[in-house]
Amino acid sequence: MAEREDGPDPVDEDAAWAEIVAGFDAEPEPGTGSWPAAEDIDAGADVDVRDEEAGEEAGEEAKDATEEPPPAATRSIVIHPVISGPRDYEIEEEDEGHFEPPEPPPLPQADATTKFAWLAVLGGPALIFVYILLQQEMPWWAITVGIGGFLGGFATLVARMRPGGDDDDDLPGGGAVV
Repeated sequence: MAEREDGPDPVDEDAAWAEIVAGFDAEPEPGTGSWPAAEDIDAGADVDVRDEEAGEEAGEEAKDATEEPPPAATRSIVIHPVISGPRDYEIEEEDEGHFEPPEPPPLPQADATTKFAWLAVLGGPALIFVYILLQQEMPWWAITVGIGGFLGGFATLVARMRPGGDDDDDLPGGGAVV
């Protein structure tokens, strides 16, 4: 493969970075400003854009005549008061009233059959669980009452469930109708 000789010489990036890092803490040479001469202005002076060109010409003539380095420019930061910005926006809080839901209706009273069904559904497995925790031998009646009570109570609760027919759609406060 032929080398191209018409292009610029390749730059040694490692050497360039080493030069930048070595000169990081070095002070600038005396007499050289960090800004162009056009930007070295007195902090209190009002500069008009039209007078800028005349100031540059006068500055060049004075520089040639004295050959002294210009005094170090005083740098100051001018902070302008911020009138308002998008992050200064505050939402006006209007009291629209706090929503408090109405008191729910009381739960319907359960009849004796439903109460015994729940007792059987929860009590049957609890009886078997107690025998297991105490590591006792389970008699035949504990197994029969535990398993039979659970199955009988579950069947009773399922059989007594209300049918979900169209009669429930007319309830007030039943939600949206689609």
